[in-house]
Amino acid sequence: MTLNPEIIDDASRQVQVAIEGPIAVLTLNRPAKRNALSLKVIGELNAAFEALPASVKAVVLHGNGEHFSAGLDLSELVALSPAEGVMHSRVWYEAFDKIQFGKRPVVCVMHGAVVGGGLELASVAHVRVAEDSAYFGLPEGQRGIFLGGGGSVRVTKLIGFSRVTEMMLTGHVYNAAEGLQLGLAHHLVADGQGLAKARELALRMASNAPMSNFAIMHALPLIAEQPMVHGLMTEALIATITQSEPEARERVEAFLQKRAGKVLPG
Repeated sequence: MTLNPEIIDDASRQVQVAIEGPIAVLTLNRPAKRNALSLKVIGELNAAFEALPASVKAVVLHGNGEHFSAGLDLSELVALSPAEGVMHSRVWYEAFDKIQFGKRPVVCVMHGAVVGGGLELASVAHVRVAEDSAYFGLPEGQRGIFLGGGGSVRVTKLIGFSRVTEMMLTGHVYNAAEGLQLGLAHHLVADGQGLAKARELALRMASNAPMSNFAIMHALPLIAEQPMVHGLMTEALIATITQSEPEARERVEAFLQKRAGKVLPG
């Protein structure tokens, strides 16, 4: 399936898509609302990931304007019944599952506000790059609500339930350097450098064997949830499947014949 160029270039869309060779750059495009995540935005994210062509091997996700995302569009919560509230969350879960457990690794560029639902979205990515301007918060306690986009699971897995509890109860906001230390980011760069760093990382990931990327994205989270003996069995099975791929054999042979690069720092 290929994307219609008119859709890719449509400035009115709240999630813009640009194909750059083996990577796609998806941009949250609601800067006047600090890229607040409405159901329309979530729906467009879902559709964008679904429609990416097979040639795309990795994705960069970032936000247009001064902020990655200031979170949930609270105007959508006002008239929801309890049943509608559950379904609202389910829409987010479906889209976020497609990102985290899809076909391609995702790098998220975080700048400005990475707050509430914005942090929930960022936590779905496999690699996260923070610019110096990034700040992280979970203000749900102050808004009278609770995390509803999967953050109580995903953010908790990143930094622990005690830290998430403190953030939600007190409104504590962490800066970019603190976020790096906590595990909310993997890389920290100067303002304006996040997209370049993300492209670099995405190209590196796109060059991996597809089955290796699939195993890393799908098996590692599963193993993390399993008792040790189950995890080891899962590891043995996925390792056997991965190394049996023709491309894996070719890459190992290239290494043995000294035709492949060595692991170096930096």
